[in-house]
Amino acid sequence: MAKTKITIPQILESKQNGKKFKMITVYDYPMAGIVDRSAAELILVGDSLGMVIQGKDSTVPVEFEEELYHLKLVRRGAPNTFVVGDMPFLSYQVNRDEAIRNAGTLLKAGADCVKMEGNIKIADTVKAVVDAGIPVMGHIGLTPQTAAMMGGFKVQGKSSEAAEKLMQDAIAIDNAGVFAMVLECMPAALCKLITERVKCATISVGGGGDCNGHNLNAYDLLGIFDKFVPKFVKQYAQMGQQMVDVFDTWCQEIDNGTFPEEKHCFTMNDEDLKRLY
Repeated sequence: MAKTKITIPQILESKQNGKKFKMITVYDYPMAGIVDRSAAELILVGDSLGMVIQGKDSTVPVEFEEELYHLKLVRRGAPNTFVVGDMPFLSYQVNRDEAIRNAGTLLKAGADCVKMEGNIKIADTVKAVVDAGIPVMGHIGLTPQTAAMMGGFKVQGKSSEAAEKLMQDAIAIDNAGVFAMVLECMPAALCKLITERVKCATISVGGGGDCNGHNLNAYDLLGIFDKFVPKFVKQYAQMGQQMVDVFDTWCQEIDNGTFPEEKHCFTMNDEDLKRLY
């Protein structure tokens, strides 16, 4: 039986009932369909597609139109899963009107909410989008769009000063009206403290086990993306190598004549065949 799409009030209930929700990042129709058949309640169509799908070195080059394209594929494949549309770099930083327009476009394309990376500096923009009637998920800590300013993909908030700044960011984004917030690559103890202090639900991406939900990329979970494996990732399979083995087996069967077998071939009437000679 098909699952029922989770709602924002149900996500917020995780703060009280302790039931952790799960979000998997995917980018296309077939993967979305598989997640839709799983127990995971949310899908993130992340701008990480720039690195995982397009092979780029960061998420910065991802265009809004590319995010929109992948969002439509995922929505089509996962009708019963809550879909989060990522706001790519410069799709909300220029001005509030453009942020509202772009966020609304993602909702029209099938997103159930949008995700916006950033600290206290984007709180007013987040509030403007929320006030326009668009649900927003925040994202603090390691924010890939601005990773270059942080010295690369590094853990954030390890010192008391850095931790205090992240706490201020979390409270500001929470007060702006987000219903949930990703805490990425931050000390577990800090994420626990933030989770206790904010009203919104928190989502761990390398943020320990005390957040209200968890997010990992399907390509990491399955062992397909092997360019690098973050410390917070647990691979439950090595499907990348399994796929190589399948491709090699198919090639070998072609070489030794065992593929295709008779059951893979179409037939025609013998009399019709004779007329061709």
